Amino acid sequence: MSQFTRLLGIAVLVLSATGCAPNIDDLVTYTNEVRQNTKPSIEPYPEFEQKTVFVYTAQEFRSPFVRPKASRAPVIAQVKANCLQPDTSRNREPLEAYGIDALSLTGSFRSNGDTWVLFKTNDGGLYQAKKGSRLGLFFGQIIQIGNDKVLIEELVPDGTGCWQKKETTLTMKS
Repeated sequence: MSQFTRLLGIAVLVLSATGCAPNIDDLVTYTNEVRQNTKPSIEPYPEFEQKTVFVYTAQEFRSPFVRPKASRAPVIAQVKANCLQPDTSRNREPLEAYGIDALSLTGSFRSNGDTWVLFKTNDGGLYQAKKGSRLGLFFGQIIQIGNDKVLIEELVPDGTGCWQKKETTLTMKS
């Protein structure tokens, strides 16, 4: 809103509030005076700092939005002859499709002299296993069954082509 219209609005408001009928000639004279005496003040544009021009020189590199092409074959760990290795030629059991963290011990029972345990998987499956059964992604094998826990021995790669034994205990949640 310009200063002129503000002043005109104030003048009309003052005159109507006092109960006087506005004199049109006085208003025209007043508005003409305000127009002549009012000088608009416009700020000058700000000065912007000149930046140096950036020259892009990475046209020959791969775009970050495109998957890299496989340029070399995957590295396969060398098998050493004198260290522990898993048996990869045997048939895998159903519980070997799940990691140990995806299994929960839900119960145990005895049948025909064998102690069995029940495992529930994270996708809702229910499996039974006994001592010697295989499970987990790292060639795990059940080596001991207790009332509310199972001791599992896994083979974990050590990064040099050999495997190390690691024991894990799964307990029943109460």
